[in-house]
Order: sequence, then C-alpha cells, then structure tokens
Amino acid sequence: MDDSQNQDSQANSELEETKQQRDEYLSGWQRAKADLINYKKEEAARLEETAKYGNMGLISEIIGILDDFDLALRVMEKEGGKDGVDKGIYLIRSKIEDVLRKRGLERIKISPGDPFDPSVAEAMLEIDSDKPPGAVVEEVEPGYRLHDKILRAAKVIVSREKGAGGREPG
Repeated sequence: MDDSQNQDSQANSELEETKQQRDEYLSGWQRAKADLINYKKEEAARLEETAKYGNMGLISEIIGILDDFDLALRVMEKEGGKDGVDKGIYLIRSKIEDVLRKRGLERIKISPGDPFDPSVAEAMLEIDSDKPPGAVVEEVEPGYRLHDKILRAAKVIVSREKGAGGREPG
C-alpha cells in the first residue's frame, strides 16, 4: 500500500503543479490579450491623430498664400475699382479658404476691443488707444486653428495703460 499511496501522492503533486502552470499560462494569455486590445486602441487613436493633423505643414504653407492674397486684395482696393480680375482673385481666395475649412482649418476670430488672449494671439505692440488696457486694438495677421490645435497665433496690437510709454511686449 505504501507504493500506491506514494504514487497517488506523486500524481496529486503533479496534478497541482500542472494546475498552477495552467493558471499561470491562462493569466499570461489574458494579460497579452488585454495588451493587444489596448495597443489596437492606441494605434487607432494615433492613426486618427495622423489623419487629422498630417497635412499641418501643407496647410501652414497655404495660409501664407492666403496672406499674400489678402495683401494683393488690399492693394487693389486702394488703387481702384473692382473689375473682372479683382472678382476672380476674390473667388480664388474664397475657394482656397473653403478647401482648408473642409480640412478642419478655422480662422481665429479676433475683433478690436476683444480682451487680449495669449492662448490664441501674440501681442506685437502695445499702444495708447481709446480701448481699455489689455484690449485688442488691431489684428495685424490672422491666426488659425486646425481642429483643436493652434496652427498659427494671431498677431495683434494691444491697448496699454495710459502713460506706460510705447514698447514692444516681451
């Protein structure tokens, strides 16, 4: 009987060892499965981010072209009437802006009198004005947001307290 008890004890011991290995393997497999699911979610988020902001460099360059259009249009307005060429340039500029808007570009709206917001604008100069201190006097260059990121901060002139002297912010 000693021999059969010994064999039973050994079999039970092997069975317990096998169950522990099974549990370890199962838990390792479950962790690996959870890691894979998390990786897939993170990768999908990265791909979405890339799709959303992948054109940022190109859009930044096109914004420069919009600035050139605006400058040309201001010069044309100063020099005279609106003939067919003027209307064509307005139309081209409008189409470029529409294409960029469809891609998530939005012009940051800043008007004279708005409080200066350093999260969306850069103060180029502070001057005396009839506006309250810290208010936008003039937008020098428009700012743009691509989806939820500031692509280019607006450049503005800000009103300062009377008697503070002309200075550039810094």
